[in-house]
Amino acid sequence: MSDIDRFLQAATRENTRQSYQSALRDFEVEWGGFLPATPDSIARYLAHRADKHAVNTLRQRLAALAKWHLDQGFPDPTKAPVVRQVLRGIQTLYPAQEKRAKPFQIDQLMLVDRWLTASADAAQAQGALGAELRYRRNKALFLLGFWRGFRGDELTRLQIEHVHTTPGEGMTCFLPRTKGDRQFKGGSFKVPLLSRLCPVTAYEEWVTAAALPAGPAFRAIDRWGNIRPTGLNIDSLVPLLRTILHDAGVDAPALYSAHSLRRGFASWATANGWDLKTLMEHVGWKNAQSALRYIDRGDSFNRLRIEQNLPRLEVK
Repeated sequence: MSDIDRFLQAATRENTRQSYQSALRDFEVEWGGFLPATPDSIARYLAHRADKHAVNTLRQRLAALAKWHLDQGFPDPTKAPVVRQVLRGIQTLYPAQEKRAKPFQIDQLMLVDRWLTASADAAQAQGALGAELRYRRNKALFLLGFWRGFRGDELTRLQIEHVHTTPGEGMTCFLPRTKGDRQFKGGSFKVPLLSRLCPVTAYEEWVTAAALPAGPAFRAIDRWGNIRPTGLNIDSLVPLLRTILHDAGVDAPALYSAHSLRRGFASWATANGWDLKTLMEHVGWKNAQSALRYIDRGDSFNRLRIEQNLPRLEVK
């Protein structure tokens, strides 16, 4: 790989690159389209996929096709009026309700923490190194994901050399790239040292037990305790989290995803009096609209507010 290719590859997020490759494969291999494509062929592709994919998925497919054409020096056929009109028609005939991950609650976090701690201690007593390491990794993953509000891909990309501890206060995690970071400046996120459910203590226990000096913070572990040199694959994160929830006794684990930790923290912070500005600064949201999408209020139907102000019935 040349230096130019290496820099071009680094300019695109890995999960974005994979999703674009999947989109091109669906257009060419699965559907049988040809590249470069015409506006009419893309319109037919959208029409054929209308009842199979959500509108947001179709938009992502169009973005991948547009990028391929521009990268190869061809005009972008996805901007043609016929493509836009077909997509608008699909959105009208196939309206889709936005799917959101179920927020993770603080009592569930306590349940998972207790189970993982007890399981790690039991595995250590039995000399089961592989099991102990997995439990300690999973505990750090859950606590850091919740209290820091990290996205799933941010957890999988976290590097040990980018984590710095301030004794008695907490630790700072630097991510070279974050979502919406157009200038590629990266971002630093502070993680507090807590008296209970502490993400800092859990992280340090995991890294120490695994003897990891550098590289990805969270990695796959085989049954014998061998730790892979590469980070967890983003596609394995949701199945891993759901397995942990199932084993810990959390109801309906299939309703949760990596975003559940982020949404759970946002809802917990709001319920405990955090103002929107403080929450945005802590999690790293750039605008209020993004933050509000993650917040679930306790009285979502406004029942209590309405009941409190209903006129009293007169007793005759």
